[in-house]
Amino acid sequence: MKVIQVGIGGMGNAWLGAVQRSPTVEFAALVEVNAAIADQQAAAYGLDRSLIFRALPEALAQVDADAVINVTPPQFHREISVLALEAGLPVLSEKPLAGTLDDARAIVDAAERTGVLHSVAQNYRYRPLTQTIKRVLASGRLGAVGAVSVEFYKGPHFGGFREEMPQPLIVDMAIHHFDLLRFFLESDARSIGARSWNPPWSWYSGDASAAAQIGFASGVQASYVGSWCSKAFETSWNANWRFDCERGVLRVQDDVVRLQRLLDVGAAGGGALRNQHSQPEVVPLVELAREGQDYLLDEFVEAIHCGGSTATSAQDNIATMELVFGVVRACETGESVELSR
Repeated sequence: MKVIQVGIGGMGNAWLGAVQRSPTVEFAALVEVNAAIADQQAAAYGLDRSLIFRALPEALAQVDADAVINVTPPQFHREISVLALEAGLPVLSEKPLAGTLDDARAIVDAAERTGVLHSVAQNYRYRPLTQTIKRVLASGRLGAVGAVSVEFYKGPHFGGFREEMPQPLIVDMAIHHFDLLRFFLESDARSIGARSWNPPWSWYSGDASAAAQIGFASGVQASYVGSWCSKAFETSWNANWRFDCERGVLRVQDDVVRLQRLLDVGAAGGGALRNQHSQPEVVPLVELAREGQDYLLDEFVEAIHCGGSTATSAQDNIATMELVFGVVRACETGESVELSR
């Protein structure tokens, strides 16, 4: 299958590598508006400089392609994705689906109208840690989930568009964790309360710290606290998690998965009740043949060949976007937000 990758700097590196590792995908063309980046990446990856164009319409006019990989900044996702969909080309887009909820809905409308696949790269779903958590929860070993808490602290200096975004943490990073909440709980958000702020030492223009309380349709309550300008004691990118379940607790800290089960309830002195617990147990991580972008690319190709969809199609991912921008709205208004979806 031949693809056009739009955007080859920054996160474009991950997709350049994934395509070059794939036994079934090759580049029909690449699109990059920055000539210096185009020259640099052509040299680094051995790309044919004659196949790097300045704009997608130019590439579409000169090459035959089967799909588009959209790795542009979020504010350009709608323009690129809709253009590709209307040209009949399936799209695999970096998250977020779009830079605004209105743009995200426009992409979903275009995918529905054209009947062409649009998939979103929620790559955090396809990591050994994530799949291990999912398998433990799905096994029923700990029973139903009642509450989830998530903690995330990092201090990256990206430069570029992220440091100019109004809500960089929520829209560009917490989106991964919010999507994982939907994935783990198999439920969508219904109620949101949230606050965001920017510490005085922050190097971001927008709010780089936030806390949210999210109620899901299943009845599960999730709490989230995070910062993208943390100075010490950083978490992993996957965050730390705690799932309080009816028969025990699943904890993830520093990418180590542990569980402790409730064994029984016995009578203590004076008739009081006390819980009996198993010893804490480290859960080995599952092994994956392919992870992250490699998995997503394979899933995308298979869906195109089989005429199917992907787990993170635009039609599904719009619920993640509604959660993300629901949190943004709660932060901006100081009021609780109800989602009807």
